[in-house]
Amino acid sequence: MTDTPQRARRAGHGEDTIYWDAAKNRYVGAVSLGYAPNGKRRRPKVYGKTKTEVRQKIRDLKKEVQAGVKSPANYTVADAVNDWLERGLKGRDEKGTIGKNRSMANKHLIPLIGKAKLKDLSADDVDDWLDDRAEVLATRSLRDLLAILRRSIAHAQRRDKAARNVALLVTVPEGRPGRPSKALDLEQAKAVLAAARPSRLYAYLVLSLLSGVRAEEARPLTWDHAFLEPKEGIPPHVAVWRSVRKHGETKTRKSRRTIALPRQVVDVLEEHKRWQKQERASRGMEWSPTGRVFTTRSGEPLDAANVRRDFKAIVKKAGLKPEWTPRELRHSFVSLLSDHGIPLERIALLVGHSSQATTEAVYRKQLRPVITEGAEAMDDIFAEDQEEEDAEDDEEGDAVA
Repeated sequence: MTDTPQRARRAGHGEDTIYWDAAKNRYVGAVSLGYAPNGKRRRPKVYGKTKTEVRQKIRDLKKEVQAGVKSPANYTVADAVNDWLERGLKGRDEKGTIGKNRSMANKHLIPLIGKAKLKDLSADDVDDWLDDRAEVLATRSLRDLLAILRRSIAHAQRRDKAARNVALLVTVPEGRPGRPSKALDLEQAKAVLAAARPSRLYAYLVLSLLSGVRAEEARPLTWDHAFLEPKEGIPPHVAVWRSVRKHGETKTRKSRRTIALPRQVVDVLEEHKRWQKQERASRGMEWSPTGRVFTTRSGEPLDAANVRRDFKAIVKKAGLKPEWTPRELRHSFVSLLSDHGIPLERIALLVGHSSQATTEAVYRKQLRPVITEGAEAMDDIFAEDQEEEDAEDDEEGDAVA
């Protein structure tokens, strides 16, 4: 038995009504939901091809109202994602966290399932979407993509725009193999540093490779946090307390650390400081009020694009393939220390991945404890090159004499 259009019965006070709308060629269900604070009657409408479909929509709508949720009929997945990007990430770095999530959503989420109404989105829809993306994305990227959808729907739930989060009901499929992390071996590392020697990025690369600081931690480093001539009994060190993230916070609370500097890094930074003062004086520029250790030619803070561009040229000059990135200097630091026999738990402490008491000491602005293992090992690893340079300098001095 099928539904046939019938003349609508006039609804009694507070009743729901189902009637045929010839203009829309659909059944219409008018739902009575009481009155708004302004005294206006709340009577939303739902539509369907049959009365049965309309009745089900009325029941679903009432369930949502009872649960305190009022899902807008035309609220889409794209609306939810954009709302989360706009309001759910307040305080996060616009170029970093927000930019990365927006880029992924605009490329892999919104064009494919963005038009779907959020209230109609099913777990099967999400599964199908992820399976499609698994053909072009690595598993980690799929996890990040699903996290965007989950957080967007959760954000909509907190604003009573979604009844449930179907993205929590699915698992991430296996994606394409990701790009493996790489690390420079000792000979490659020496070649990169040699190629960088005439570059203004030289001190930056030496610090990154021989101390393991993140790129986002090296770029905002100030001279106030580089202790090249500390008090007696304390080795030269840097206080890694800031990054380029929003409000200058490091990646995690554990990332705040104080690490000793290898002798070679100290020498390079001292030379870099003298050169920086001379450059500014020759150009008639005032000393940067921010006191950045690394700047552009115009004295502005370095950004990631500056570093990537110059690093690519240095890698090419060193005879390596241009696929290397600045962040892999940190991987190289870990690999070189591991090859040198430093225990992994100590390396984790150096790169800010430990939960030991050092973090608390740094928060109290104490210079102790300064982590020295990395500096001592790097002095040993690169000692041969330093000795050769010293010998060459001595020979040149004898020749001049």
